[in-house]
Amino acid sequence: MDRLPRLHYIHVMTLGTLLFTWFRGRLVGRDGAGNRYYEERRPRRRLRARRWVLYAAAPEASAVPPEWHAWLHYTTDAPLSGSTRWPWQKPHLPNLTGTPASYRPPGHDYEGGRRSPATGDYEAWSPGP
Repeated sequence: MDRLPRLHYIHVMTLGTLLFTWFRGRLVGRDGAGNRYYEERRPRRRLRARRWVLYAAAPEASAVPPEWHAWLHYTTDAPLSGSTRWPWQKPHLPNLTGTPASYRPPGHDYEGGRRSPATGDYEAWSPGP
């Protein structure tokens, strides 16, 4: 019964991944979005231990922030600290393509379909002398 509250994320992964995580995984950390990052406790005949992520919401690779992406891909031995950010750095956002929050330029059909009139400084190219 004590494991039931932690099963809220079971809908976003397979049962095999969940069992592998429970029996062989070691929690390394979490990010701001609630994603959990794991590493194999005892690597089996490998040069390095497996690393994986359990997503808090729908499995979307672009939801992994750069600090954890570097760790997942063995670029760094430990996760990078996300607290040392420059003032010009924006917070990480997942890929919003296909969602209502995606970028739509002026004149897009979903934005009304009206563009500002052309300024007249465009000359069409024509081949030949």
